[in-house]
Amino acid sequence: MGIPSGDDVVLIQQPKSPGDSTVVTVNCPDKAGLGCDLCRIILEFGLCITRADFSTDGRWCYIVFWVVPDSTLHRLNWDSLKNRLSYASPPCLIPFYFDQKSNGPSLPSLYLLKFCFLDQKGLLHDVTKVLTELEFTIQRVKVMTTPDGKVIDLFFITDGMELLHTEKRRGDTCRHLVSVFKECCISCELQLAGPEYESLQAFSSLPLAIAEELFSYEPSEGKSGTQAICTDTAMANKTSVTMDNHLSPAHTLLQIQCIDQKGLFYDILRTSKDCNIQIAYGRFSSNVKGYRNVDLFIQQTNGRKIIDPKLQLTLCSRLKAEMLHPFRVIIANRGPDTELLVANPVELCGKGRPRVFYDVTLALKTLGICIFSAEIGRHSTKDQQWEVYRFLLDENCRVPLASARGRKEIVDRVRRTLMGW
Repeated sequence: MGIPSGDDVVLIQQPKSPGDSTVVTVNCPDKAGLGCDLCRIILEFGLCITRADFSTDGRWCYIVFWVVPDSTLHRLNWDSLKNRLSYASPPCLIPFYFDQKSNGPSLPSLYLLKFCFLDQKGLLHDVTKVLTELEFTIQRVKVMTTPDGKVIDLFFITDGMELLHTEKRRGDTCRHLVSVFKECCISCELQLAGPEYESLQAFSSLPLAIAEELFSYEPSEGKSGTQAICTDTAMANKTSVTMDNHLSPAHTLLQIQCIDQKGLFYDILRTSKDCNIQIAYGRFSSNVKGYRNVDLFIQQTNGRKIIDPKLQLTLCSRLKAEMLHPFRVIIANRGPDTELLVANPVELCGKGRPRVFYDVTLALKTLGICIFSAEIGRHSTKDQQWEVYRFLLDENCRVPLASARGRKEIVDRVRRTLMGW
């Protein structure tokens, strides 16, 4: 593999025919978790990976993604995607080792967007859609509805383009929001989030009963109720994760077959990264009758194969659980109100999954359900950190929130939107 120039680290080849995939090629020095980082960016841009091939010798890697846009996207900035992927890739003109600084980049600055507007159905998703198109990542949110029919949104955001420190980027953002929402917009302010806002970012602890239902669920129990992660028997029976140590003298072959879903390749690489598994070669095959096949040649960080049966079982069990249940979705009573809770695992590096808030608000808008208030925060269990989205739902909607059937409809629609089904 030759050393590419700076412009050739990421190449994007547009399809020749409508409906075909765009081919994204990344050719750069390797680093731990690079595949996961690239997949997160691709998912953040609303793209689905239809195929993938990648290989590395531990020093240099070559990755090819075949991607298609999500149909809900208004417009996709391919130049910006290329820049983001290039920025996430290690630079070429340095020795093939990385110090602690290069392995742990500083986190982008957090900004606070204060947005006040007249309430109307689906407006929270519409604002989220505009922020997503502007390449902002919503880290935290506080949404409050006032008695006089106004909504105050506090979005804690980071900028994928890392330009919010400039007055132009901040001014352009506010002007764009005002122009999109016109008479609905009352005020719009954007500023660096200072320490005085830390209390708003903190997440109040979940009630014990809610936390147990949300996080202590074992798929094999087949728990009933509004829990949206109940295992579909047919799907679970066709999901397999196996290991083979006979085909390669230096690597363990990890073979995965499971139902296709949004962000599947990201979930696999995220779990491998968090388990300190190194992937030397991998192939993410095309969708065949709704199912995916993934072949990965892997090693431990010490360069050895995975021989220990307990380690094999632990890794296979975790991968299967992450593929079957990448999200936890429940509806619970919060006093007299109805609350929707959605949780997903956070990477060990502290980064959450992209576009969850976007997908949940889209599902609720599609159902005609208004959101009275919303919060995003973190919750830690004994073995994992979770990002938790809490939505207080407005009772004035066409779906009866008090009925088991209505709640099941909401949970099912939210889960299916998140999974891309």
